[in-house]
Amino acid sequence: MLQFSFRHLINKVRGGIVSPLALSEMGILGMNARNINYIARYNDREKFPIVDDKLNTKHAAKRVGIPVPELIAAFETPASRKRVMEVIEPLWKFVIKPARGSGGKGILVIAGREGEKYKKISGSEIEALDILRHVNNIHSGLYSLGGKPDRVMVEALVDFDPVFQDYSFEGVPDIRVIVFRGYPVMAMLRCSTHDSDGKANLHQGAVGVGVDLATGRSCHAVQRGLRIQHHPDTEMSFGELKVPGWYDLVRLAASCYEMTGLGYLGCDIVLDRERGPLLLEANARPGLAIQVANGVGLRQRLGFIEGLEQEMFEKGVDERVAFSMREFAVEKTL
Repeated sequence: MLQFSFRHLINKVRGGIVSPLALSEMGILGMNARNINYIARYNDREKFPIVDDKLNTKHAAKRVGIPVPELIAAFETPASRKRVMEVIEPLWKFVIKPARGSGGKGILVIAGREGEKYKKISGSEIEALDILRHVNNIHSGLYSLGGKPDRVMVEALVDFDPVFQDYSFEGVPDIRVIVFRGYPVMAMLRCSTHDSDGKANLHQGAVGVGVDLATGRSCHAVQRGLRIQHHPDTEMSFGELKVPGWYDLVRLAASCYEMTGLGYLGCDIVLDRERGPLLLEANARPGLAIQVANGVGLRQRLGFIEGLEQEMFEKGVDERVAFSMREFAVEKTL
């Protein structure tokens, strides 16, 4: 399948400003088009609670056999916050997160203990009172969609695959895959940095690495919208990066189509050292920065899937994954 990439149109950029025509030729999908043509059209709002609440997502995933990080406990009300401290007391490593948080907000990752101190994955230390305050903020809805009261989740900390050791700094990297009508269409690895405070959030300074759907190899990397070749903290070259177990990871993402019933979604996946790919969360409104990370627009890939014959939407997961890996390989999009 032929499509344009940023590299084809770099000569059309003048003075650092890209014209609307150039963006269109790049196949860039804008927010309005995403909302109207894909989210509103292909995502039934009645199914949003499956992905807008991480507890619901975890339960749905378990029902269909999709692996997820271990849930240690969940707490519904502010009155239960003392029990949170009882649960984490014997734990060395854990994650506290809001069930209905968005954009990575409200996620507290504890990577160790030293006496009465809790060590965040960034290396900074906090006390029990800080954790209680954080739990109270989650319950009050500080991080939730719409500011509504939320539930607190305590999860086991993922022991991420050592292949990423030098590609992520002070945090756990994750892989986002955009799935459209059951077909994976684009993927990126999000690598934390010192600037992002150990979080894999591109808007906070994490690195976005475009990943070739066919091979799991890196093909493009950016930080704060600028192309880079090496991780800013570890200086590791992204040119050598290859995600292990790539087929299983993409297959997990494609399986989320049946799990959620959503036609347009983003799947965030972590790679555990022992368990392999685990679904962190699914998103009915995935952001568009994945296009920058890949140096390729989404619009033409989505249009290509929309143009398929009806029989193609009756294919099983493995057939859909094989089709996407073949059609969206980097070598076909250059």
